[in-house]
Amino acid sequence: MTDDIEIIPIAGRFRGFLPVVVDVETGGFDCRKDALLEVAAVVLRIDEKGELSRHRTFSWHIEPFPNANMDPKSLEVNGIKPFSPLRMAVPEPKAIEEFFKVIRKEVKVNRCSRAILVGHNAPFDLNFVHAASERIKATRNPFHPFSTLDTVSLGAVMYGQTVLARLAQAAGMGWDADSAHSAVYDAEKTADLFCHFVNTWQTLDAAFKAVEN
Repeated sequence: MTDDIEIIPIAGRFRGFLPVVVDVETGGFDCRKDALLEVAAVVLRIDEKGELSRHRTFSWHIEPFPNANMDPKSLEVNGIKPFSPLRMAVPEPKAIEEFFKVIRKEVKVNRCSRAILVGHNAPFDLNFVHAASERIKATRNPFHPFSTLDTVSLGAVMYGQTVLARLAQAAGMGWDADSAHSAVYDAEKTADLFCHFVNTWQTLDAAFKAVEN
C-alpha cells in the first residue's frame, strides 16, 4: 500500500484529478462479454520541481468471470493461459475491490477529488474497468466515468508515433518485445512515457517563461 510518509500532493497539477496509469489484458475487445484477465496500475509521485515519476506498481491476475468469452487470437497475443494454476489468479470481485481500494487511498493522500485513467488507447482500458465495476456492483469506483489521459495522443504530438513500442524507442527508453503484452510491463512503459511527456512540457514551459521575463 501507499507509504505513510509526507508527500507532495498531485492535486494542484491536474485540476484535482489523480493520474493513475492502467493497463489491462483481456480475452478480447468487448468489455461486457470478454474476460478481464490482468490489471496493472502504476501510481505516481510529484517532486518539488513539479516533475512526475513512477512510485509503485500494483497488479492482479484475474479469474474469468462466469461465461466470459475468450478469443483464442487475443490469448495468443498476450500469452495468458486463463485457467493455469501458475497464474495464482483471484476472483474478479476480489481483484477489483482491492484495485479500487489502492486507488482511493492514493486519491486521498494526494488530496485529489478522483482518479483519471492514463493509458495507451486509454478508453479501451477504462471501458474494461467500468464494465468490471458494474459486474461486481462496486459502489466506490474512483475513476472518472469518461475522461482519460491518453499517451497515444501525446505521443502523436511529440514524436509522430502512436504505437507503444515505437514511442518508447523514440523517447530513448528501449523496448523488450518478449515482455510486451504483460499488464505490468505495458503499464510501466506507459507510465514512463506519460512522466516523460509531462516533465518535458514542464521544462519547456519554464524555459518559455524565462525568455518572456
